Amino acid sequence: MMKQLNHRDRNNNFNLLRLTFAVLVLLSHSFELIDGDRSRELLTSLFHTISLGELAVDGFFLLSGYLIVQSWELSPRAGKFLAKRILRIYPGFVFATIVCTFIVAPLGSTLVHYPFSFSAWQFIDNTLNFGDPLTGGIFLGQNYPLVNGVLWTISWEAKCYIAVLAIGLLGGVKNRRIWLALTAVVFTAFLCQKFGYVFGIDGKAFAREDAARFGSFFFIGGSFYLYSDKIKFEQKWLVASGLLLVGLMNSGILAELALAIFGGYILFYFAFMPSPFLAGFLKFPDVSYGVYLYGWPIQKLILWYFPSTHPWALFAFSSCAALVCGLISWYVIEKPFLKLKSFAWKAKPV
Repeated sequence: MMKQLNHRDRNNNFNLLRLTFAVLVLLSHSFELIDGDRSRELLTSLFHTISLGELAVDGFFLLSGYLIVQSWELSPRAGKFLAKRILRIYPGFVFATIVCTFIVAPLGSTLVHYPFSFSAWQFIDNTLNFGDPLTGGIFLGQNYPLVNGVLWTISWEAKCYIAVLAIGLLGGVKNRRIWLALTAVVFTAFLCQKFGYVFGIDGKAFAREDAARFGSFFFIGGSFYLYSDKIKFEQKWLVASGLLLVGLMNSGILAELALAIFGGYILFYFAFMPSPFLAGFLKFPDVSYGVYLYGWPIQKLILWYFPSTHPWALFAFSSCAALVCGLISWYVIEKPFLKLKSFAWKAKPV
């Protein structure tokens, strides 16, 4: 069976994939947050390289690269593009930051240190810049004493949006060869970074680690979109990609590099795989963002009050609670703001 990506086909599995990645982050953290021992985490124990959480976040950036580049190409207007991006991620982020600062943090502290560690200016500055809510004295004595240890990735998502805007305005999306060349540059930096450590070279000499990592996955996702008319999806290449990915996952150097290429192929194969059952998930609310935002603080609170919780019990309880929070976030915050997209800047295209 051979197929091409039909990026205009709304019968896709993006909702399901995003939710799957959000839940995988929860599953990954369920083991490491208890005692800081990452070796027990499922994927890490299997390959001794990356975790399910890292795989999931990388998958998020692959999907995001595809969808955000698509958004620009279909409507290459700076004002409208920015308005859509802000309305998609900022309201949920701000609300999660408020919840973490004023509800989660007091519940996860001695209530003696917390009022004195809060800075209104820091709160405003970090919220406006997609930063972590800096709240000292939270979850003291626990591993990773952070009120929300996943919010930092949202700032990189926002930076990728800005990159698409800048490249799009310069014609780098319309001319897909420019985008592909930039993808090669970013991926080469990631490659050099990984191999640099082998020769005792500081990876930061090539690029900031997070920038090279997230940039590579995002740009590769965008390339899958821009070259969707050229990429053929066949079962034999799916199997080959799966075998190569599994074979390289044991390498600390090559695991994420293989995930970006072969994992990307597998991801988009399943993203557009026709299935009435999978397509049915499009009818469900997109709770993945809320699950991702609230999973960490929920797990931290469970461990704060019930420190002997078993990893699988932590995963079960936190998943249910995060899904509820995701539904609330979607219906109360995200969906109402997304309706404002129709009022986004309607500047005429040049």
